[in-house]
Amino acid sequence: MREPICFYYGDGELDRLSRFEKVVLQADFYSPAQLGHLRGRGVHTLGYLSLSEDVGPSAPWQRAERNPDWGGAFVHVGDPGWMAHVVSQARDAIGRGFAGLFLDTLNLEQTYPEDLPHLLTLIAAIREEARPDYLLANRGFGLLPQLAALVDGILFESFSARWVDLETYAPWPDDVLSFHGVVAEQLLEYDLDLYALDYADNEELTRFAHQRAQEFGMLCFVSDRALSRV
Repeated sequence: MREPICFYYGDGELDRLSRFEKVVLQADFYSPAQLGHLRGRGVHTLGYLSLSEDVGPSAPWQRAERNPDWGGAFVHVGDPGWMAHVVSQARDAIGRGFAGLFLDTLNLEQTYPEDLPHLLTLIAAIREEARPDYLLANRGFGLLPQLAALVDGILFESFSARWVDLETYAPWPDDVLSFHGVVAEQLLEYDLDLYALDYADNEELTRFAHQRAQEFGMLCFVSDRALSRV
């Protein structure tokens, strides 16, 4: 039986990726031929797409602030140039052979809540113009319930276990685990596929993440901070 999902931000590893039903990949790392190979093995490929952070050169839609962990510039999501740029990336990914898309950087409710309506507009445009057969949203809880009508699944990243720094992994404190559990129960109200992505560096923490995800009706994948494991 295939494993349900893999998040892998490296390149190659086609044989190992073929063990999974769905794989989330960096869109620029795989050729149409490689994506066709995975498709021929029955693998559902999802290309990574950031909706509120830009790692490209300076552009008018970028804010001055940057993500302290990954370095990308935060953007004004409603900027027409940014929206056109993201939709173009989505079309390109689908055109090159990705079956669907993984929508990242949706958590703006605490930083730029004024951009939440623009995010919903952008997701709707991606659905209509790129025509992916599957959209998986990373968190995006501040966009619910409207988000549930636009995507096919939701990922709860770092549901039970997290990376603390480059070398340290740990479960969340009990109060955070409890809050995450409340959110997870709310997600069960929607007719969506539910996944958890957790971070661990040992078997005990990995087992904890898998077991807890199962308790809340989620399919789980566990990796390292760089998502370099298959």
